Amino acid sequence: MNDSMTQESSEIQDTIRRVLEQNRLAVLATQRNGQPHTSLIAFTPLEGLRILAFATYRNTRKYKSILEDQRVAIFIEDRQGDATRRSDQRLVLTAHGEAIKTPAENRQAHIMIHLARHPNLEEFLISPDCEFVRVIIHAYQVVSSIDDVRWYRIGKSAVT
Repeated sequence: MNDSMTQESSEIQDTIRRVLEQNRLAVLATQRNGQPHTSLIAFTPLEGLRILAFATYRNTRKYKSILEDQRVAIFIEDRQGDATRRSDQRLVLTAHGEAIKTPAENRQAHIMIHLARHPNLEEFLISPDCEFVRVIIHAYQVVSSIDDVRWYRIGKSAVT
């Protein structure tokens, strides 16, 4: 990779990290029987850019949709913004990935990380009907303007 491609890759990673760290809510897109559905979620990044996690009740449309089709998209508007951008320029990310249940051995540690980020969700997270879902991210689409759309692909690797 040449220096300009390395710099661009580093810059886009930094942008994605900043947006993930500064924003707490996102819109999850799922589909079931060909019908798209969106849900507001409180998310937490895990393992850098590779995993985004959220909690949901098992009896929801979003969870039932994930059981049928694990492919999801997570839309995050940079509501905090970047000090160098004009107020009318909002950066948005769409993370494309695959939703999977959190393995039992990682569940408590991941919930504690999520709870540290979203302390108001404690009662929800300890509910026996709550499922903690991880989304293994394959790619991020970063949109700064109608003419500035970039992709950052995450290398495929086994994540459990």
